[in-house]
Amino acid sequence: MLFKLTNRGVNRHTHSGVLEFIADEGLIYLPHWMMRNMCLTEGQLVKVESAVLPVATYSKFQPQHVDFLDIHNHKAVLENALRNFACLTKGDIIAIQYNDRTYELSVMEVRPTDAVSIIECDMEVDFAPPVGFVEHSVKQKVNVARNSGQDETDSGVGTDVSAIIAEAQIKALSSFTGLGRRLDGRKKNTEYHPDPSSLPVLERGIPNYDYKIGTLNFIRNLIPMDSGADQVDGDVEEFKPFSGSGRR
Repeated sequence: MLFKLTNRGVNRHTHSGVLEFIADEGLIYLPHWMMRNMCLTEGQLVKVESAVLPVATYSKFQPQHVDFLDIHNHKAVLENALRNFACLTKGDIIAIQYNDRTYELSVMEVRPTDAVSIIECDMEVDFAPPVGFVEHSVKQKVNVARNSGQDETDSGVGTDVSAIIAEAQIKALSSFTGLGRRLDGRKKNTEYHPDPSSLPVLERGIPNYDYKIGTLNFIRNLIPMDSGADQVDGDVEEFKPFSGSGRR
């Protein structure tokens, strides 16, 4: 059961479902974020209409703060939070709870219409960069490096391409170069910046092209023993097992 809510004073509308029918006659209870989307205050009149919405196939959200990037798996968190929603309306700002924090996301786009139902649907989810996010593009850095290398070549200095490739290989083969994350969602004060020159160059292994499915190969590096060590001198008595005497 879905409804269309309209604030005629500012010509704003949204859609919602019903959690419980416990309000008194003539009253409805709305979340604070929904009242803010409709520019409502307590006691204002709202027009309520029954609505039939199509099932959602696509949605795009924009986080309202860069702290949303601290969440490891954005889609899983959003999928779990959207279970408490019945529908989505383009232009609304919804609020979700995660790790005792509230994250706001703007509904930038929904398909097939501007208002859709998300009850038991298979919906594709996409994210836009958060508000205030400054993207440090790797392509821009590469372009700047190429331009600077061209200038140096023109001036007679030249660039060491092999050094750049070696540095990229070191970064690709380096282990445990990520950053830790706190369970409470806060940012860590310290960051790890490894020195590429101090990291060892790891060599990739060679696959066994003769491997057969269903077989196990145990490779052992056996060191042959010295043949002279097996010879026993004549003065040394030969070892005899169970030659000791018992004791009471």
